[in-house]
Amino acid sequence: MLILVGFIVVILSVVGGYVLSHGKLGALWQPYELVIIGGAALGAFLVGTPAKIVKQTLLSSIAVFKGPKYKSDDYRDILSLIYELLNKARRDGFMALEEHVENPQESALFANYPKVLADHHLLDFMTDCLRLMIGSNIEPHELEPLLELELEKHHHEAMAPSHALTKVADGLPGFGIVAAVLGIVITMGSIGGPIEEIGGHVAAALVGTFLGILLAYGFIGPMATAMEARAEQDSRIYESVKTAMLACLRGYNPKIALEFARKTLPSNVRPGFSEFEQHLKTIK
Repeated sequence: MLILVGFIVVILSVVGGYVLSHGKLGALWQPYELVIIGGAALGAFLVGTPAKIVKQTLLSSIAVFKGPKYKSDDYRDILSLIYELLNKARRDGFMALEEHVENPQESALFANYPKVLADHHLLDFMTDCLRLMIGSNIEPHELEPLLELELEKHHHEAMAPSHALTKVADGLPGFGIVAAVLGIVITMGSIGGPIEEIGGHVAAALVGTFLGILLAYGFIGPMATAMEARAEQDSRIYESVKTAMLACLRGYNPKIALEFARKTLPSNVRPGFSEFEQHLKTIK
């Protein structure tokens, strides 16, 4: 919602200021300039971006209007699932987790947390980490770099759509200049004609530059920044999972391990200590 409000503010500020300065709105309506700028930007985006990233960029552009992927209750539930897993491992041994890790879709533990089951990236990260803890005598200092490498890869993939859109924003002013140059070419071809026609061609050329800059800094650039911020926030839960697993491997009991994990979450979505403590007491 805030993104839409921001876009509306941009439009009202630019167009409102123009109209209040006695500008004519009709002069800004140059659809062919939009075809040149938008088409060239889209073509360049398709040329320089792998098909997988193109699809992710489209999905991320839609998802950013829905807000963060995880809400405060979702973080609480994910931490609760980790607590259940680690508590069972402490009580019955890590081998007791094998059936849950190998078939999470059929696990009674995972069944209580459908949002985790629906997020295959997070589910794979959790189960892969637990497999290493179950099937080997891996030490914390050996597991940590593996998890860091996995998080780095996930972060790189999550940021790819915003980086691709940022490159589009960087190129839009240049495509605006292309549209302006083409407008000047048309203007030069009209020299000797009616002065009104020449003035219209010059206005169209200048609007091309205006649109390129406005789209870059008023819409596409901020959109890429919003996508980057959303990806950054959605990645925090992976850091919490890593922290909890390493704390457990270092010998801390599940509640202390979960407290370490809770501390890694942003303050605006982090469950309160007392609230989370009471919630854990309700888990059987």
